[in-house]
Amino acid sequence: MKKSVTIIILLLIAVVFGGSMYYLYQKNAEDPVVYETEKPSKQTIVKKAVATGSILPLEEVLIKPNISGVIEEIYVEGGDYVKSGDLLAKIKVVPNLSALNDAKNAIDEAKINLDDQKRNYERQLTLFGKGVISKTDLERAQVSYDQAKQTYGAANKRYDIVKTGTTSGLSSAANTLIKATVSGMVLEVPVEVGNQVIESNNFNEGTTIAAIADVDKMIFEGKVDESEVGRIKEDLPLEITVGAIEDKVFDAVLDYIAPKGKEENGAIQFEIKGTLKKQDSTFIRAGLSANASIILARADSVLALKEALIQFDGETKKPFVEVQTSDQKFERRDVELGVSDGIYVEVKSGVKLEDNIKVWNAIEPEINSK
Repeated sequence: MKKSVTIIILLLIAVVFGGSMYYLYQKNAEDPVVYETEKPSKQTIVKKAVATGSILPLEEVLIKPNISGVIEEIYVEGGDYVKSGDLLAKIKVVPNLSALNDAKNAIDEAKINLDDQKRNYERQLTLFGKGVISKTDLERAQVSYDQAKQTYGAANKRYDIVKTGTTSGLSSAANTLIKATVSGMVLEVPVEVGNQVIESNNFNEGTTIAAIADVDKMIFEGKVDESEVGRIKEDLPLEITVGAIEDKVFDAVLDYIAPKGKEENGAIQFEIKGTLKKQDSTFIRAGLSANASIILARADSVLALKEALIQFDGETKKPFVEVQTSDQKFERRDVELGVSDGIYVEVKSGVKLEDNIKVWNAIEPEINSK
C-alpha cells in the first residue's frame, strides 16, 4: 500500500515538473514586444478658437420717408451704386381728410380777410387822394393788405402740401422724393410700387425704403461660447472662411468682444466683431454665413511631435518622451513644449529632428500560418 502511494506521488511530481518545463519553453519561444517609432517633423502650428457668424456691412443705413403715403415710383434696385442725394423713390401722398378739411377752411378764412383788407386799402387810398388821411394811415392799410395776401398764399400752399406732399417752388425739397443720405451700394429695396409706407417720427421708426451700405467696409459678426471667451482678446488676428466662397481665406482683426453674454439653447454666448481687410478681387455679399478662426498663438516651421507621443510623469506631471538608443531600447528624455493645435505640439527642447520617438502601443507579432 505504501509503495503504491509513493509511486502516485512521484508520478504527480513528474507531471508538474514536465508542465512547468513546457510552460517555460513556450514563454521563451514567444516573440519579444516590438515598439514602433516616429520621427519629429517641421510643422506650422496654429492654436485657435472657432466662432460662427456672418458677414455684414460695417455701417448699414436704412432710408425712411418723412411723410406717409403710397410708393408711386422706384428708381433703384439691389446692387445699384448710389451717391448721396440720388433719387431712390417717389411717394404719392394719401391726404388725411381732417387735415385736408382744416387746410381748406384756412383758405376760406384767409380769402375773407384778404377781401376785407383789399376794400379797406382801396377806401384809404381814395381818402388819401382827397387829403382826408395822412400817408402814414395809407401805408398802414397797405401793410395789412399785403399781409392778408401772404396769408392767403400760404394757406393755398399748405393745402397743396396736405393734398399732394409738395407745392410750387418747393418741388426739389418735397418730402415725397426719397433720396439717398449716404453713398454706397443698395443692399435691398423691401418695398414695391403700390405699397403703403409710414413716415419716420418720434413715435414710429417708419417704413424702410432702401438699405444702403459701403460694401468695401465689411465685418464678421459672430458668437463664441463662454468656454472660449476667456482665451481671446481684442486685436487678435482672424481667418474668415465663407461657405459660399470656396478655397478663400479672408484676413480680419478682432476689435469687439461683448462685455455681456446671452443665453442661447442653454449656453452663454458672447458676441464678437472683426473688421475684414479690404478685398480688391473678391466681392463678399452681405449676409453670407461664415466661420472665424481666432488665432490665439502661432508657431511657423517649428520642431513638432504628435501629442500622442508625449507622456507625463505621474508625480511631477512634466512631459517626456522615450527616444530610441538602439534596437528596441529607449531612454527617457524630458521635453519643453510650446504651442499645440490638439494634434501636433511644438517641442522647444529635448529631442532632435533625427531622433526616433517611441510609440506607446506595442506591435503584436504576426502569426505565420503553417
